This record gives sequence, C-alpha cells and structure tokens, in this order.
Amino acid sequence: MQVERPDVQYIAGVDEVGRGPLVGDVVTAAVILDPAKPILGLTDSKKLSEKKRNLLAVEIKEKALCYFIARANVAEIDSLNILHATMLAMSRAVEGLAIKPQHVFVDGNRLPKLEMPATAVVKGDSLVAEISAASILAKVTRDEEMLALDAEYPQYGFAGHKGYPTKAHFEALAKLGVTPHHRTSFKPVQRILAQRGK
Repeated sequence: MQVERPDVQYIAGVDEVGRGPLVGDVVTAAVILDPAKPILGLTDSKKLSEKKRNLLAVEIKEKALCYFIARANVAEIDSLNILHATMLAMSRAVEGLAIKPQHVFVDGNRLPKLEMPATAVVKGDSLVAEISAASILAKVTRDEEMLALDAEYPQYGFAGHKGYPTKAHFEALAKLGVTPHHRTSFKPVQRILAQRGK
C-alpha cells in the first residue's frame, strides 16, 4: 500500500511503544528525516532484531533533521487511561521537535491533538519511513528503561518480558506484589492488589 505524501518540506512520523505493558511509561517519538541522508533498513521496530534496532537508533539520531522522545508516566496513564495518555505523549513528541513539521504521519487509526495537518496510517510503522524511525527510537528508549528497572527489581524479570503481561510477569507479581512502577488501572494489576488485600 502506498501512502500519499503531501508536497511539503518537513514531514514528521510519530509512534508509541508501551501501550500493552503493565509497568512503566508509554514512550513516544517524533522524527523528521533528512531526504539528503537516507537510512537503509527502516521498518517496524518489532520486525528488527535488538542489535539491528540499536544500530538504527544511533543512525537515526545522527542523520535525522530532528527527533524528540516524549512520554506519559504511570500516574498519567492511571488517571487518563492508556489511550488518552498515549495521545498526550504523541502530542508532546511533536511539540518537542526543533523544527515544526508541516504534516505529521501517526501510526494507528487515531490522531492526537496537533496544530498541523496529520494523517493516521494503520501499520504506518511498516509503510512510512518517518514512522518506522519513530517506532525504533521509542522501542529502544523504552527497552533501555526496562533494563534499568530490571536492575532495580531483578526478581521481576523486566529485562526479559519488558513489562508485558507474560506468564513470568504474572508469577512475579503473584509472589512479590506490585512495584510503584506498575499501572494500577490495568485489570491484572488490580487483581493482584485485591488478592493481596491492598
């Protein structure tokens, strides 16, 4: 599928990582690429090996005209809900760009509040280079944060499951309880809290 690109100079791509996990922030990135410095191998971050993602993230930061990484924290996720928190984080990523984009491509089927024209693109992280770049930066950033959390709470296995609701994560929660970084508005976390009488 071809995505029609507007005839403007500055196009940003926006993507998020971390809507599904039970722990940590939802991380978003916005990227404006430099047409004079093409980056080979851009695609959906989930289709890349960790090593390839990390290498591409370095290249994107070096070659992009500008990029900005933003987030919505656990308190915002719990008070707003994950969808609204994600939209807020996406708006923050675009607002943080050093160059104001003339058009924004957003991964998915919804648009955050933006002051410029924007297009939502389903599977955009595979179809639009700017969104691919944003997905890679957001994923690498959030994975690094999960490794840091793993160092703080080694018994939870965050380095492995990255906070997603896996069997290992549920077992750790049942045994150890909820950390201050868990999203208490998410049902599996609420269940654990209820079981432990919190």
